[in-house]
Amino acid sequence: MKKLTMLFLMLVATLMIGLTACGAGEDDALPNVDDTSGDEPAENTDGETDETDQDADSDAEDNILEMATSPDYPPFESLDVNGEFVGFDIELAKLIAEELGMELEIRDMKFDGLIGALQAERVDMVLSGMSATENRRQNVDFSNEYHSSGEMFVTRKDEPMTDLADLEGKTVGVQLGTIQEEGAKAIQEDYEFELKALDDAQMLVQELITNRVDVIYLDKQVAKGFIEVQDLAGFDDPTDASPGMAVAFPKGSALVEDVNAALDSIIDSGKLAELEAEFLSEE
Repeated sequence: MKKLTMLFLMLVATLMIGLTACGAGEDDALPNVDDTSGDEPAENTDGETDETDQDADSDAEDNILEMATSPDYPPFESLDVNGEFVGFDIELAKLIAEELGMELEIRDMKFDGLIGALQAERVDMVLSGMSATENRRQNVDFSNEYHSSGEMFVTRKDEPMTDLADLEGKTVGVQLGTIQEEGAKAIQEDYEFELKALDDAQMLVQELITNRVDVIYLDKQVAKGFIEVQDLAGFDDPTDASPGMAVAFPKGSALVEDVNAALDSIIDSGKLAELEAEFLSEE
């Protein structure tokens, strides 16, 4: 009996030692809950850098001059074979940006969307052969006028027209949102003809060549280019009522005064005359 008791006590003692050893091992494996160094938020060493980057980005954006144009109106604006913007207005915009010490970015838009882009302030300005009409002045601001060339009716050589009376009963093509669209509607008050408006000047020329319209109504300088290239005919608009072209801005834009000063400098330096000789010369 004593032997059994002794064996029992020894077994109990052995179990107690084993349990103690196991308990100590588990405690050693637990993390030190008093050590919170791993939970401390890291020092924000990037704070100043982020703010600096944001300031740099803001400065870069402030130095960008975003311009919209409808590049279907040579020689004022068009795309070359490489898809690059070219033309009188494009080069003038580059000179304006240079005068302002800004980087020019150009966006391609349909002409009838240009005013809306300014109203929504998606761009800083528009150079796109745009006439500074009183109707447009209700929605945007304009710079001083930089060019005026008048309007012209363009026809096929096999069906020439010489005056407004020849428009009677015909279909006249115009570009949407242009001064020519407004002018044609005014002429309709005295002469009966159908008006067909499209959003691209080059499409208008194709409509004329393929006999889908009888005549198209364009800026005189643009019309002369198409007449020469496409072997067409035409006559001047005798009403001569359209205002000159100007740079357009969102209402209240601070750029108007600066761009007017830039235009004055470009005119005084003779650079505008050089552009006119390069792009708008009749020779």
